[in-house]
Amino acid sequence: MRHACFFSLGAVNAARRKRSTGGTTFGRYTKLMRICPQGQGKDQMRTALTIAGSDSSGGAGIQADIKTMTANGVYAMSAITALTAQNTTGVTGIMEVTPPFLAEQLDCIFTDIFPDAVKTGMVSSSGLIETIASKLRQYGARNIVVDPVMVATSGARLISEEAIDTLKKELLPLAAVITPNIPEAEVLSGMTITSPQEMEEAAKVIYERYGCAVLCKGGHRVSDANDLLFDGSEAVWFYGKRIDNPNTHGTGCTLSSAIASNLAKGYDLRTSVQYAKNYISGALAAMLDLGKGSGPMNHAFAIDGEYKG
Repeated sequence: MRHACFFSLGAVNAARRKRSTGGTTFGRYTKLMRICPQGQGKDQMRTALTIAGSDSSGGAGIQADIKTMTANGVYAMSAITALTAQNTTGVTGIMEVTPPFLAEQLDCIFTDIFPDAVKTGMVSSSGLIETIASKLRQYGARNIVVDPVMVATSGARLISEEAIDTLKKELLPLAAVITPNIPEAEVLSGMTITSPQEMEEAAKVIYERYGCAVLCKGGHRVSDANDLLFDGSEAVWFYGKRIDNPNTHGTGCTLSSAIASNLAKGYDLRTSVQYAKNYISGALAAMLDLGKGSGPMNHAFAIDGEYKG
């Protein structure tokens, strides 16, 4: 077992002090650009697609994903699975799109601006999950990051058992990496997780069962801000510094979108996770305080471009 110690202190300190922009406009522009992977001889930003629901308060879902991808230097696209009426105090209404309309959104994206990475978030019905999986297979999507939103950290189920079964069967085997929290990892592994050792055991079971790398998020329940990545060869721990900020709305969306952004830019999985951890630490350390409930993070804390390269 390897231990990768990433405390993200640089990100924390950067978020707490005023940062200077520096450099030329051309220099900042070229940092955003990558050579076109198809070898067409022109500069082109890398691209990422988020497939998730809309959060009208802007802290999670599609809105958080787009902010995160932009801050991490990729061009963000979206296919919306549902509209929600929500704010920092809770959700008051949900209106799902139909599977044919979701398929139409995905067709429009993949036939025009092919994404270098794809992130999926909360998808609450079997029909939508089947549509997503079918289109990802049809177009040969790559660098797929699945945030398997099934169970809240409180233990409450967020989607039906039928939808969970479809997620396991159709979507997880397509993923390069999945990012479950502890309750979700328990559902996927069939184990009870109460210690770091059990996190490792569960991650191995999930990998063997679904054939994808697993980033098991420790959270406050098991290992504070420490996350475990198992990629089929070894377990690597990513240690994070706990930030005393009650405003954590959208952390799961943000982490998975940051990982997808870094995969889109060509980084390997471990580096992508490390950079994503650094970014989310900085967003939390910015200590944004909005709303009457659990508020959002400051996704724009590093808008100058620290995470765009």
